[in-house]
Amino acid sequence: MTQYEHWTQPEPLWREDTSLSSYEPLKEDTSAEVAVIGGGITGITTAYLLAKTGRKVVLLEEDRLINGTSGHTTAKVTAQHGLIYHELIKHFGEEQASLYYQAQTKALHTMKEWVDKYNISCDWAQEDACLFATTRKGSLKLEKEYEAYEKLDIPGGTGHALPFSLDAEKTLHMKDQARFHPVKYLKALAEEFVNLGGEIYEQTKAVDVTEKDRLEVKTGSGHTVSCEKLVSCSHFPFYDGKGLYFSRMYAERSYVIAVEPEQEVPEGMYLSIDEPKRSIRTADYDGKKVLIIGGESHKTGQGVDTSFHYRALEEFAAVTFGVRKKLFQWSAQDLTTLDKVPYIGPITRRNDRIFIATGFRKWGMTNGTLAAQLITEYVCGETSLFHDLFKPSRFKSDPSMKQFISQNFDVASHLVEGKVELVEDTPNRLQKGEGMVVQWKGQRAGAFRDDDGQLHVVDTTCTHLGCEVEWNSAEHSWDCPCHGSRFSYDGSVMEGPADQPLLKIAIDNQTELPFQSLDDPDQPQDTP
Repeated sequence: MTQYEHWTQPEPLWREDTSLSSYEPLKEDTSAEVAVIGGGITGITTAYLLAKTGRKVVLLEEDRLINGTSGHTTAKVTAQHGLIYHELIKHFGEEQASLYYQAQTKALHTMKEWVDKYNISCDWAQEDACLFATTRKGSLKLEKEYEAYEKLDIPGGTGHALPFSLDAEKTLHMKDQARFHPVKYLKALAEEFVNLGGEIYEQTKAVDVTEKDRLEVKTGSGHTVSCEKLVSCSHFPFYDGKGLYFSRMYAERSYVIAVEPEQEVPEGMYLSIDEPKRSIRTADYDGKKVLIIGGESHKTGQGVDTSFHYRALEEFAAVTFGVRKKLFQWSAQDLTTLDKVPYIGPITRRNDRIFIATGFRKWGMTNGTLAAQLITEYVCGETSLFHDLFKPSRFKSDPSMKQFISQNFDVASHLVEGKVELVEDTPNRLQKGEGMVVQWKGQRAGAFRDDDGQLHVVDTTCTHLGCEVEWNSAEHSWDCPCHGSRFSYDGSVMEGPADQPLLKIAIDNQTELPFQSLDDPDQPQDTP
């Protein structure tokens, strides 16, 4: 454990320089033609498009708008989604792979049209996207990806150099992509939705659905939204509808820093394909160009000390660009489907009233816009060439079966590992601002000591399917290594699929657990 330093919740650059309108919580039962759950890019865009059709639309957000994944993105607007097109051709065929590219490109162009139409000042900049390899093995992968580009008529080209001090074996460019400020963009789109008569309710958590003649969405405050159609855009679907989505996706955390570099900032957006992966792009902040550097992905709840990941990004930035000043750090959680293609459409094969959009990996800007377009078509009874590719009920035997077996074996191993883990640490060793898995009265528990010295102890058994959560020191959260559920230090739910908090363990007498200074080895250890 390290000495305590005052900790604050990591905040992204995007929310620092933009003020957002606030909206009241839902305080009474209401009704609408369509209820949209989730206030990120998918929910806001879906609500806006449906309102444009003349429908009455209600948007519910459990926290504040744009405070989830959409507010913690690197905000690349691109169809270059890592090494994807060679793999799509292999598993889906050239026609479907081409449709994937067309769908992403259509979303990009739509976003640019809205930026121009509504004169949205969101730092939109057209730039090339670039994959790069630093190893021979990675170079061979890029050659195969370039072959896929040629088959699908994707504008691009290869090279062997980067415009900054990092050696590359090979590069692969995709022309005319974009970067932007997501909060400024979505703020404007939300205002357009309200201008069209849409209703937004913040601090309103959707917790369940009753499927009657009309759908009834239950909220955490006990109120109900009655609707004809329901769209779940809440990152992980808040309502599963027997779709078993927790077994068909896995969650990863990744980390981002924003720095003021010492060297000249390169144009373009860059992503390495070798480990450890690095994402690089510029942004405008406080009248100057800054660098946004991301990477260090790992499955939720399965990383090393999470503070290490920020330090690794800082070291990379310092060596590659020089760092005059570190400005921000934040993290994000991303969901990946069995075949890497998002689930967009009816929640199950026979349900034409509830729709979901999830599993965007790290590419939520185009996929979120695409999802809004496809779901609007579904709600309006329209057909599309893209529906079959993205429909949630699809199942490709390869790679879906392999991934299904692999992911659920991983879940089983972590479930067993957590149950048999031997824990020796005790709560009285915790300093202010520290948390860890401890032994509490002979049982595995999670403890955190806050700024006032108060201990918060919770049962570490995840309320979803019973795996044991792990402490995330960078975000001060309890993360589940099985399905990616996340809980605050006090046990409250931060991220699904869990919908119930961790069980709090009462400490009747805090004096039973005095703080023991690490500098005083002779102080007795009072283990309860």
